[in-house]
Formats: sequence, structure tokens, C-alpha cells
Amino acid sequence: STGEQPDAMGFRNSASCLIEAKCSRADLLADRNKRFRKNPSLGMGDWRFFISEPGIISVEDLPPGWGLLHVVNGRVRKVHGWPKGNCCWGNPDDKPFTGNKQVECDYMLSALRRMELRGHLNEIYDGVIVNKKEGNAA
Repeated sequence: STGEQPDAMGFRNSASCLIEAKCSRADLLADRNKRFRKNPSLGMGDWRFFISEPGIISVEDLPPGWGLLHVVNGRVRKVHGWPKGNCCWGNPDDKPFTGNKQVECDYMLSALRRMELRGHLNEIYDGVIVNKKEGNAA
């Protein structure tokens, strides 16, 4: 394990996406010293983004290959590095990184194990009941 604990991680067919939230420039600068940042092949995510409020991170601050999202009035704005189209997410020629797939699988296994330990594993198969009568989950 590399010790990486992303703020958000997403998966889809043939692609993974890591999002790191930063609340201060000091947080951003400290992030640069992590071993999986110094050696990108150790890190998670075929796509990697920082997310912050404007003024904390600019495009010039980004490591090579990283994208940037800003939160403005509670909405996420794509600033830099977002794929041009849906087809780009899984295209190896478009991906800025090759995420460390072993670490990503370990992360997913850990998340599933926590769901099982808390009694929520069946919800993966049965669906989550949200504002519906029990038994009618979508």
C-alpha cells in the first residue's frame, strides 16, 4: 500500500478518477511531498483532479497531467484537464496517467469490507431505499 487516501475516487469501465480537495495553499504544498505524488506511477487514478474554491489553486500550480475543478456558489466548475468527451475517459491515448491498479483494487476492497462490517453489503445488490416504501428500491 502507498498510504494514499483520496478524498473521492470514482470508477467506470476502463477508467478511474481521483479527486483531491484542498482548502488552503499550505494543504496543496504539503501534498507535493507525498511519495505517490513524487512518483506518479504509485498513485491512484487514470484521471486526477484537485478541487478547491477559486484563489487556492490555479492552473499554474498543477503538477503535469492534473486537472482542476473549482467550487463556485456550491457548484463544481471545470477549470482545466476535464476530458473533451465521454469517449475520452477510457481511451488509453487520452488518459494522463495509468493509475496503480493494485492500490485501486485494495482501496475498493477496503471500502466493500467496511460496508460489510457495518451491515450494508446487501444494499449493493438490492439497491438503496431512498424516499420509497421498503422493498421498492431502484
